[in-house]
Amino acid sequence: MTTGAVSDNILSRLEHNVFEVKGRGVMRYLASVRYGAMSNIANFYAKFPGLRMGTKVVVRTDRGVELGEVVSRAEQMPDDASTDNMSEVLRRMTADDAQKLKKIEEETVPKEYEYCANRIKELNLPMKLVDVEHLFGGNKVIFYFLADGRVDFRELVKDLAKQYQTRIEMRQIGVRDEARLLADYEHCGQPLCCKSFIKNLEPVTMKMAKSQKATLDPAKISGRCGRLMCCLRFEDRVYDELRGKLPKKGAKVVTPKGAGEVVDYDVLRQLVRVELNGKEERMMFPVAEVKVTSPQPSKADDDGE
Repeated sequence: MTTGAVSDNILSRLEHNVFEVKGRGVMRYLASVRYGAMSNIANFYAKFPGLRMGTKVVVRTDRGVELGEVVSRAEQMPDDASTDNMSEVLRRMTADDAQKLKKIEEETVPKEYEYCANRIKELNLPMKLVDVEHLFGGNKVIFYFLADGRVDFRELVKDLAKQYQTRIEMRQIGVRDEARLLADYEHCGQPLCCKSFIKNLEPVTMKMAKSQKATLDPAKISGRCGRLMCCLRFEDRVYDELRGKLPKKGAKVVTPKGAGEVVDYDVLRQLVRVELNGKEERMMFPVAEVKVTSPQPSKADDDGE
């Protein structure tokens, strides 16, 4: 057998997902994949190697056959690792898959959206259609909508099921989910955190904004959804850790310029503002240059005021 024939044989085996090792069976690889209109992220297993970040793939989830994107480096799984409750990467996305996706996005989904929106209007239902997700496998169509309360959409579902001859799911969402579906970039110029990496949309509080000394102008601390920005939450722990390395306001300290009292600090830059004794002067010092001589008990963390 020639070298070229050997190479072709190896490539063929990789393409058909039968890469086996003697005595061990099929090797499996673990990778995180982002999939679905809501940018879900979960661990998937594959029976073929070579998955890299950014690879477009066809996956099987509990919802059906979908398209996804690998967002982590693939790691080989131990021989005894169970895949019973895991979804599977079926293959890399092919040219035919890409063509099919284009048709779904440019032709199928707009028609489904228009039909559903018209039926909502005709049935006078108190709901706003936000988006339509047509699963790649065609076994389900999901209609996302906003509403103030419960909506009796049974008649609408019957019409949709009759029209499209597939499973229909109506999913009521909030404004944060609406941004996750439709928005793209945040004030910072980066893709929305909820679309990039956040799995669960957890509550964000005003206390977190105050703790980070953020401006309390709603226009500057609100995201595309109109609610407090998610970054205020996942950055909060870092601020707590950095603040713990700084002396409290009111603490008596010694600096390279003399003794004084802490009046403020910059958490991220780890700088301490000190009012020097008898000089009516305030100066900033790196925390490493400040020695606490008499800590001031804190009634609450001063940054939370």
